Parts: sequence; structure tokens; C-alpha cells
Amino acid sequence: MNTDYPKFKIFATLAAGLAAFGFAPILVRYAADYSPMLVAAIRTIAAFLLLLPVYLVRRKKEKAQVAAITDDGIWVLAAGISLGIHFLLWIGSLYYTSVASASVLVTINPILLIIAERMIFKVRFKGAVWIGVLVAFSGSALLGYSDYNTESTFANPLLGNMMALSAAAIFVVYFLIGRKIRQNRTWLGYVFPVYGYAALTCLAVLLIVEGIPSSLPLEVLLVGLGLAIGPQIMGHGSLNYAVKYVSPTLLSTLVLTEPLIATILAFLFFGEWPELLALGAIVITLAGVVLSWRKKPEHEADEQT
Repeated sequence: MNTDYPKFKIFATLAAGLAAFGFAPILVRYAADYSPMLVAAIRTIAAFLLLLPVYLVRRKKEKAQVAAITDDGIWVLAAGISLGIHFLLWIGSLYYTSVASASVLVTINPILLIIAERMIFKVRFKGAVWIGVLVAFSGSALLGYSDYNTESTFANPLLGNMMALSAAAIFVVYFLIGRKIRQNRTWLGYVFPVYGYAALTCLAVLLIVEGIPSSLPLEVLLVGLGLAIGPQIMGHGSLNYAVKYVSPTLLSTLVLTEPLIATILAFLFFGEWPELLALGAIVITLAGVVLSWRKKPEHEADEQT
């Protein structure tokens, strides 16, 4: 992993990305009367189309770079499909469970990532990192548990929670692929084709399951556009930019702050305010994030590219 990187630029980009992530479940809730597959398709297609002019302006440089890479096309395809499935599952989960639970459970990936990085990439983390990840996830899990202590007003919390967990597992695959590909590609050279494949995946699922939509109301179009600009391009884009320089496990631990932001916004917009137990979980999560980011990996094996 590259240890010589512009720290201020990285952290500023991540800060903007995390703020954008927090608005994702809020925007989805405003499209609750429409199909989650339709929302996911509009989101991914909009993100792809928004980046298209930028790619066309820089196409000579980007195509030259892509032409020099002959063995990662299948990985880019796999990343795009994984991202599309992740969006379908996570957006769908918000139709059945609370913002807090969905946001918490979708961020379970640090536990999976730290194991994967240790086993696959031979990364050795200091004890403080392991403790920080576990503490942060414990606080995040406690936040989700607190949701069960309140009167449920959601359609099917169990189904929603399982969809969010599945979205987290798929995101691990997507993120690990990104770790490999981003070492040899620019940010645009990676996210543009990945977003294209993600859009095709969501569109294919929508057409297979529901068919061609009879109408596209302005409200759902605006929600999809908002999700594309904020959570996808700014949020996921910031992670794709930073993963070239920073360990995916540390990045995913930082993403654990997303439920905190989303929970606060859910209260402001929908009156979904957590109880005292949840507020304690927020403090625990933040403490774990700070602890894990104080240390870097002790050693990382040379990557095979």
C-alpha cells in the first residue's frame, strides 16, 4: 500500500464523502412509494451519465491507460456487478427496517475485511487496530440492537436486516477488488467502467423482475440523481480515491461513522431519534474509529499486480 500520499487531500475527500453517505438513507426514504430496484437503477445510471462528459474530455489519457492494462478487465466487471448488487440489497433493506439498523448492519464489513486482508494480503495489524475495529463495530452493533427496544413500525425488520448484512458481504468483495485495481488505474479510469457495469446490473435486475417502468415520476428521478451525486460519486468515489493510499480495513472502519450521521439526520427529517442506549453506542463507535486510525499496518506483503 502506498504510504507516501497527500494526507490533507485524502482526509478532506473522505470527510466530504462520509457526509454524503449519511444522506443516502434519508433520500431513499423519500422514494419509499417506489420500487427499490427502480431507485437503484436510476441512481447508478445517473452516476454513470454524470461522469460520461468528464471521461470523454479525458478519454485519450484514460484509453491509453486502459490499453496498457490487459489482465484486469474481468476484475472491473466483477467490481461493477458487486457494486450493483450491493446497491440493490442496501436500498431494498431501507424499505423494511429502520435507518439506524440498515446503516449499522451494512457497515459490518470491517470485521470481514480485517480477516481477508490478513489472510489474503498478509497484512499484519498492530493490536490497537484490531481492538479499535472491534470496539467500533461493537458500538455500531449496539446501535442496531437498540432499535429492537423500540416499538417497531417497519414492514419486516428481519428481512431488512438480512438484506443489509448481505449488502455488507457483497461490499467486501467490491472493496477488495478495488484495492487491487486502483493500484494501476486512475480514479476515473476505475470508477467510470465500474459504475457502468453497476448500472447495467441494476437495470437488468429491474427489467427481469419488474419489467419496463410505466412511468418515471419527478420525485423518484430527483432522489436517484441525489443518490448519484452525493452518496455514490462523492461517497463511494472518495473511498475509491483513498483506497490507493490507505488500507481498506481502516477506510471501512471510518465508514462506521455513517450510522451516526444517518441516525442524526433520521431524527431531523423523520423523528427517528435513538434512545439513551443508542447514544452510548455512538460514543463507543467513535472511540473505536479513533483508536483504529492511530496505528498503521506493521507490514504489508508486496502486491501481485
